[in-house]
Formats: sequence, structure tokens, C-alpha cells
Amino acid sequence: MKQLLLILLSILFIQEIKAKSYEGYKVYKLKPENINHDKIIEYLQEDSIFYFLDEGQIESGKPIDVMIEQQYQNYFENMLEKNKFKFDVLVDNVEKVLEQERLDQRLTRTSGLGQVTFNSYMYYSEQMAYLHRLGRDYPEIVAILKLGESYEGRDITALRLSSGPSTDPSKTKPVIFIDAGIHCREWIAPAVALYIIQQLVENPQNALFYQNVDWDIVPNLNPDGYEYTQREDRLWRKTRRPNPNQPNYCMGTDLNRNFDHYWMYAGASSNPCSEIYAGPEAFSESESRAIRDYFLANGETIKLYLSFHSYVSMVLYPWGYASTLPEDHEELQRLGELAADAIHRSTTINSRYTVNTSTLALGPGAGGSDDWVKGVANVSLAYCFELPHGDSPFPFLFPARQLFAAVRETFEAIKVYHQYIENKFWNNNNQ
Repeated sequence: MKQLLLILLSILFIQEIKAKSYEGYKVYKLKPENINHDKIIEYLQEDSIFYFLDEGQIESGKPIDVMIEQQYQNYFENMLEKNKFKFDVLVDNVEKVLEQERLDQRLTRTSGLGQVTFNSYMYYSEQMAYLHRLGRDYPEIVAILKLGESYEGRDITALRLSSGPSTDPSKTKPVIFIDAGIHCREWIAPAVALYIIQQLVENPQNALFYQNVDWDIVPNLNPDGYEYTQREDRLWRKTRRPNPNQPNYCMGTDLNRNFDHYWMYAGASSNPCSEIYAGPEAFSESESRAIRDYFLANGETIKLYLSFHSYVSMVLYPWGYASTLPEDHEELQRLGELAADAIHRSTTINSRYTVNTSTLALGPGAGGSDDWVKGVANVSLAYCFELPHGDSPFPFLFPARQLFAAVRETFEAIKVYHQYIENKFWNNNNQ
């Protein structure tokens, strides 16, 4: 009863806090066509008044989305026109889109204590209550692991799903590791991770999935940021740790630039106000260190890494620091295509995934988790899975009414990954 009261009070408190307003903000889609355009965007990226929404570094011919508050829009549009820069306005008023999302959330919230829902987005406290309920109800197959703590003291929690020790003394069971929510405004990512958990644990038809393969799933890697998006700034991306030199200004670090693999090599920023700020040093954040420490302790058994993001419908694999291809890129490409095809066959929301390296698809972004997992922790099969944006006019605001369709189709890719890992590392069938 005490836990229920605390959760209800936290929800009421969050609802009472006035969120940051994006009244009058516009989202533009820019279409760079030459080197001059690229240089203009690179210059603008270092200025915090220009809110770039895309990952990676700018390349000619690749559109990029940017959000700008009202007072700078005339200057911005004049600058674009002066430089013959083509653009479209995607969203005329961001706040109206956010208001609709908040309304949809209030109308569709149905989950109770310890339950899970896929018709609205859950609070962090609800997510954790669900994991712990599974731990109580399924103690023979579920263990709840604390990998670390966030800056503000929230647990970084993993659910371990296993049928028990290997039934064959000569074999070690392979592990599939999944995380989500590294960028906290991408709410669809934790929802997908929770659906994977729900299907594996609570659907008896999927019991074979954890007989020969173990699963470690972290549904929310950036809980401080996630809570902040729920109550104050829906579009926050980074962690919430103050930066040492500017404790009250430009907080947070981009976790997906904070891993120690070619850290700050390309596509990352040393400016704390940047959305792709890599931190004062590699692994400066407790959240990235939690992943590092777990992989260094368990990496020999982990055979597949999936990190869920949004919003561009892509299955990405290393390298993200440069256009160099890994030696096993053909296997990574082929497996990614199998996963994408499984989604294509089942989609009801017209999801169309492409498969490529992170750099070739989005431009370089060094310091990513998948690069580190492959390059340092030596997990050969590592992917950044970019989920779709649905029919929302604002890319990160995946509509709650389409959420169940999205999580359900993504699970079809999980089936493909599981079969591949079981065949290759348990059945010793090198595909």
C-alpha cells in the first residue's frame, strides 16, 4: 500500500508541474546541397538556440530537422534564403503537438500498480513496479539486477530472464543484451523494451525463447532524463548531471557520445550546450559506466547487443565513428536485413526500415554504445535500432494510439535475432 501511495503521489506531482512551453517553436527540414550549406549547419550546431533533432554529422544531400523558437525564426529564414538553402516547415507550432500528446496520455492511461500498458507511455516508477512484480511472480525465471545508479540516485535496472544453468556442461548459454531510453525523449524505446519483456515472460507461447538463450534487458538507461521529460521538458535528450565548469547552465551529457571508443573523434561536441555533448571525459556518466562495468564482467557470454532509439526506421551497426567497415560487416548487414524484413512483413503502420552502418546512414557520431560494445567489449553483433516515428508531425512524439502496433511489429525482429543467436552459439550452426 505504501508503494502504491508513493507512485500515485509522484504521478499527481508530475501532472501539477508546469512543463516547459514550446509555444511558437517551429520545426524546419533543411536540405543542404553543397559544402557551403554543410559549413553553415556545422556553425549553427554549436549555438544552443538552434535545436538540431538528427543524429550524426551533416552531409550534403541529407535532410536535417531543426527546431527554433519564435524570436529567431525571421533571422533564420532570411539566412537560409540568402544562402539559397531549401527548406520546409514541418511543424508550425510545436506546443500544439505537445498539448495533443498530453491529452492523449490522460485519455488512455489504464495501467495499474505492477501492470504494463501499450496504449500510453508509462512513468519510470510504473516501469520499475512492473519489473519488480515480474520478479515476484516469476522467481524461477526472472531476476531483477541493479547495474548502477543514475546521477539523481535512480536505479539502473535490468531484468534477467533465464531458464537456469546450461543443460549441457560443454556449452555456455549465449546472452542477448538489450537497452533502451539512452536518449530520454525517445519514449517509444522503453515501451518496446517493456513489450519484449512482457512477451518473453508472460506469454507462455514464447517459453522456448529463454531455454537455450538468456536475456538481459534494461528498459530505461537514462531514468533521470526520462523523468525530466515527463514533468518539465518533453524534448530533453541528455542526462541530468551538472557539468563541472557550468553547474547551473547547459546541464547533461549525450550518453551515446560518452563511451570510450574513439571518443570525440567525430560527430560529437565539447560544448556543454550542444545536444551531442560528449561529456568532460569518456565514461563521465554513471549511466554509461553501468553498461561498461556489466559488459566487462559478463561480456564473454553476451553475443548480441541491441540498443533501441528513435526516430528514423533504421537498423544500424558499427562503425559510428567513421565510414570504415568492420570485418564482419556482411554478417551484420545480412542479419539486420532479416530483422528489417520481418518487420516489413508484419507492419500495420507502414514501417520501412533500411540497414547500414551508423556513419554511412547518418554521418559519424563517435562514442556510441554499440561501437564500444563491439570494439572494446568484443561483442561482434551490435546494433543501434532506430524505431519509426509513426504519423506524428513531430518526429520524437510517436503517437500513443500507434504504440501497440509499433511494439508488436518490432517483436518480429526480436524473433529473428533470437533464432540467429540460438542457431549460431547454441546449436553451433554457423549461418
